[in-house]
Amino acid sequence: MARILLVDDEPNVLRSLKRVLRLPGPPVLALEAIETFESPLSALERLRDFAFDLILSDYRMPEMDGVAFLSASRQIQPDAARLILSAQADLKGLIGAINEAGIHRFIMKPWDDVDLRVALAEALEHRELLLENRRLADEVRLARGLISRRELELRRLEEESPGITKVKWGPDGSVLLEDD
Repeated sequence: MARILLVDDEPNVLRSLKRVLRLPGPPVLALEAIETFESPLSALERLRDFAFDLILSDYRMPEMDGVAFLSASRQIQPDAARLILSAQADLKGLIGAINEAGIHRFIMKPWDDVDLRVALAEALEHRELLLENRRLADEVRLARGLISRRELELRRLEEESPGITKVKWGPDGSVLLEDD
């Protein structure tokens, strides 16, 4: 079951995307949750607290463009699949999206519903393959003594709850909160 985060400054686009993703039929998208944000800054805050499998962002937004947003999201959740949606095919923006944000796919507006669903299904499948490859490589590293069980568990916890392994502890065992 996949958790998807959608970011677009236009509420109608977000509603339309949500509708398309909930349509029955092939390809089947096993979705646990779809969360939508009109503000990329609010979406980044959510990403700090909750893990997502796929992030789909508009390219042109007033607060922050899609490349900057997806680059920042990559720092927070590097394993999430990232896709960008745009009404304009900007070569410089596309290159930035690929190089800086590590996007899986660039989707043009207006989109074809089936093509959009296929693109998301492929991105989720690709993500699962990458995670499985990492898991198998970690098993080999563990067997060879190159990695500890503790480090493997810390990675698993970080994937499940981003930021959980970066908690700062006080000498008495209390959690220290950073002042903004």
